[in-house]
Amino acid sequence: LVAPLDRANVDTDQIIPKQFLKRIERTGFGQFLFYDWRQDPSFVLNEPRYEGASILVTDKNFGCGSSREHAPWALGEFGFRTIIAPSFADIFANNCFKNGMLPITLTPDQVAEIMRRAQQQPGYHLTIDLERQTVEDGQGLSILFVVGEFQRYCLLEGLDDIGLTLRHEDLIRAYEVEHR
Repeated sequence: LVAPLDRANVDTDQIIPKQFLKRIERTGFGQFLFYDWRQDPSFVLNEPRYEGASILVTDKNFGCGSSREHAPWALGEFGFRTIIAPSFADIFANNCFKNGMLPITLTPDQVAEIMRRAQQQPGYHLTIDLERQTVEDGQGLSILFVVGEFQRYCLLEGLDDIGLTLRHEDLIRAYEVEHR
């Protein structure tokens, strides 16, 4: 299910406001996603038709501002697994990948078409195929996207930085034993 957030330059303080960054766990942030905007009953994510959406389509420069990793944590805990936009802030996109979330960059026209369909068609769904690197809707829309091979590998294998390191646990142990 696709939720359209028709806003450009959404910064990380809008995604997860600073007052919620005091938590020491990596959980509990989803309830505060877009906190200030969600106070407005007409905000798109308050609409029941978008409840349970796992794909967020938005405008350019999503995730700009500070480099807080809490932003993808909040988005992920809220239920989003993929974000589609014409552009992302670099640090935000890297934080998404490191936290198992897929940021997909498409052209402004492609994003506008997906946004239009999500706004006009209740229950609008997309299929994201990371192996084939496609976005499809079953209604004739089929778009290829590009993801770096390393990020693609990590997402497909479910690996974060720690998981990547632990794949070499035997070598790490052997080194520690040898160099005591």
